[in-house]
Amino acid sequence: MPAAATKDALCNVARKEFAKLEALLDTVPESARLAADPEAEGTTLKDIVGHRAAWIDLFLGWYSAGLKGGPVEIPAPGYKWNALKRFNADLRASQAGMSWEEARALLRANHGRLLDFIDGHDNAALYGAPMRGGGNAWTTGRWAEAAGPSHYRSAAKYIRARLRSLQV
Repeated sequence: MPAAATKDALCNVARKEFAKLEALLDTVPESARLAADPEAEGTTLKDIVGHRAAWIDLFLGWYSAGLKGGPVEIPAPGYKWNALKRFNADLRASQAGMSWEEARALLRANHGRLLDFIDGHDNAALYGAPMRGGGNAWTTGRWAEAAGPSHYRSAAKYIRARLRSLQV
């Protein structure tokens, strides 16, 4: 369920959820950062951080492609929604050499890009109509929330559970 329906609310929820996630990431012990989760295809907490950064980049690409009137390949070129497992595995493989610090820096940078995007649009652009190329009734603001704040919340939930399972 979206938490925002206006530009100001979207900015606020994005900042709030990112701050909570950052505070949680600051507490992750080094021993837990690269520990593979056997119940999640070997995903690490570093992978979770990199994944969230990648989805912001995907959203910004969808928006840009939609504005140009070209094809918008959601979730990513060569993938359909029913292939998310493969996409996630391929994303993890492409980010395998990324360190914890690099993943966090990428997430911070892409969060900044998301905030800049939101700041650069008014309520009408964010919530006045479905996003061009989105393929559904979701507004641009709803897509932005899904790529940012919603993903921040789900990442925090997974990380807290993973840390409990690791007993750290």
